[in-house]
Amino acid sequence: MIIYHVHFVFNFVAVSPTRINNDGRTFAPGEIIWQDEFDYLDRSKWSNEINFNGGGNGEFQIYDDYGENAYVRDGILYMRPTLSVETVFGGDTEKLYNGNLTLEGCTDENGCTRQANYPNINQPAVSQRLRTKGAFSFRYGHIVVRARMPSGDWTWPAIWMLPEDWKYGSWPASGEIDIVESRGNRNLVDPNGVNIGSEQMGSTLHYGPRWPYNGQWAAHGQTNTAANQGFDRDFHIYEVIWNTDMIQFIVDGTVTKTVQPPAGGFFELGQFPGNEISNPWVNGTNPKMAPFDENFHFILNVAVGGAYFPNDSTPPPPWKGSSSPFLSFFENRSAWFPTWSAENAAMAVDYIRVYAA
Repeated sequence: MIIYHVHFVFNFVAVSPTRINNDGRTFAPGEIIWQDEFDYLDRSKWSNEINFNGGGNGEFQIYDDYGENAYVRDGILYMRPTLSVETVFGGDTEKLYNGNLTLEGCTDENGCTRQANYPNINQPAVSQRLRTKGAFSFRYGHIVVRARMPSGDWTWPAIWMLPEDWKYGSWPASGEIDIVESRGNRNLVDPNGVNIGSEQMGSTLHYGPRWPYNGQWAAHGQTNTAANQGFDRDFHIYEVIWNTDMIQFIVDGTVTKTVQPPAGGFFELGQFPGNEISNPWVNGTNPKMAPFDENFHFILNVAVGGAYFPNDSTPPPPWKGSSSPFLSFFENRSAWFPTWSAENAAMAVDYIRVYAA
């Protein structure tokens, strides 16, 4: 990814400071406005997304609310995937291969029912995706998260944010804030020999006037631990400073990326072709920071498989080139399932705290 620093003269815009839940309340800088210490799984703060949609990235999990996939123990939230043939289908492989499944409490009308027909089987994994949508959202603040990433091949943990109201349109026009993403493979390298598994994490802003335009290339930071000291080995501190002028990502006290858009805002930063597409953010609340000038809510999930795993890695994804990727992945489970070792394969979150900016 391209990382660069630019110097600009800024035109400051008078906008309100940290705002939560669109209720107009404001807070003094440094005042804590929301936190979860995970003494228990607080359902007044977190709700489940339940669907088959694969996150829009061809992922291999069902999202549901099975207790073994997310729970709190000793002040830590654990989130881990399991095999759907066991958790969902009760050990019946025929149901995985050819069964019909309707998700109770489904949160997406387009991803609630699936009829498998071998070799196009049902999703081979099940996990949880928790969100604060409708319970807590905010604009501008200082986010502090203490978490440990999972160790488990082909798992994709993420702590991230989506817009509460999608004011500027569908993804990516209204933005996305990825606080931390990683891959659970301990031994996964790119063609240059760089570990892109659990020794690497990334933070990214996604934004664009409409799909497929996405300026994430100008808003991505990543870092690697020392060899054999991955983000799955211990807890780390992930921070985001989000204010009226910039968004900054910090890991263990070190800045990994500062995104400070020029006077033309994220449309200029993303170098979108103005002769082909109009700027949807020009009349935003804070045009310089739009679409990141509206309220966002938190999402926590551990996905499995999907487009986040490049085909040119070593080893390559077990579904590479397959016309039936769910089946190829499931039938390769003797190679990867042993790495899903109980809570080692869980994303563990100690706390999330939000301070006013």
